[in-house]
Parts: sequence; C-alpha cells; structure tokens
Amino acid sequence: MQKRTPLETTNLMRRAEELVDAASNRYRITVQVANRAKRRRYEDFDNLDEPGMKPVVRAIVEMSDELTQPEIIGD
Repeated sequence: MQKRTPLETTNLMRRAEELVDAASNRYRITVQVANRAKRRRYEDFDNLDEPGMKPVVRAIVEMSDELTQPEIIGD
C-alpha cells in the first residue's frame, strides 16, 4: 500500500478548503462531493487509470479544478 506524502495531503486539504470556502452551504458541497464520488466509483469501476486515487479524493480534485478553471467545464 502506497502512503501519501505530506505535500499531497496538504494540497488535498487546500483544495477541499477552497471548495468549502466558495460554497454558500457547507453541507450541500459535502453532499455534492459525496454524490460525485459515489457516481464516479460506479462509472469507473472497470477503468483503472488511477488505481491509487480514491473516489472521494478524485471528486475533490475534479471539483476544485472546475472551481479554479471554469474553462474545463463543457456543457
């Protein structure tokens, strides 16, 4: 099992903090992260692109990227 380095943990915590700070409701953003992680878990069950990244971590990273880089969102 691979351990995370303190830098990765710090980066993840910073991203999560940015999400919570940008949200008007902390509960709602937490539920959105959880729902995205749950959805991605089942969508990517067969896809093993990043086997070391857990669904919740991936959801936080994706959502913080969408927050800081809105041009990556495509409707």
